[in-house]
Amino acid sequence: MAEGDPSRLIAALADIERHVSELGWDQPARLFALVDTATLLELEPQLRGRVTQTAADALTAVEQEDFQLGGDIADRLARLTWPQTVTGCAIAMERTFLPPEFEPLIPVDPIKAIEFVNQHEARADVRVVVGALRDGSRHGLARVLNNPDDLLGAEDLVPGLADALLTTLKEETA
Repeated sequence: MAEGDPSRLIAALADIERHVSELGWDQPARLFALVDTATLLELEPQLRGRVTQTAADALTAVEQEDFQLGGDIADRLARLTWPQTVTGCAIAMERTFLPPEFEPLIPVDPIKAIEFVNQHEARADVRVVVGALRDGSRHGLARVLNNPDDLLGAEDLVPGLADALLTTLKEETA
């Protein structure tokens, strides 16, 4: 359950979604560290003038260029940790979905399942941007390819993904 004010998280996710959208569809998953802008500018003063601080508690998204998702999302995220200077994290990824009434028709074999979903006329291609903060705040945004003017958002839009992101923010034990 979220404990903090989610507005700064939502603002950071909207910035990420705008940035990712500029590059179009069919992109790999992209991971971002969310850092307090004031802290970032204190640690990296050369960024003044290049990083905008719109609010006292604003967050800046820093893309993790070397991130490769691989197979299982939860497993990949479970192996990540962040330094204390990172306030939160976010992931942008695209998925193809079918309405629930078609789920019983999806083949068990993963390769055949991918083919079935990708070729189905009722499929929906969706880009989600989900983020979480150390204080427990979480939020997700989604844009559907065939309805690109609408940006959907909710605290638990993709709850499993938000949970996986929260695990990356766990305290490191020595």
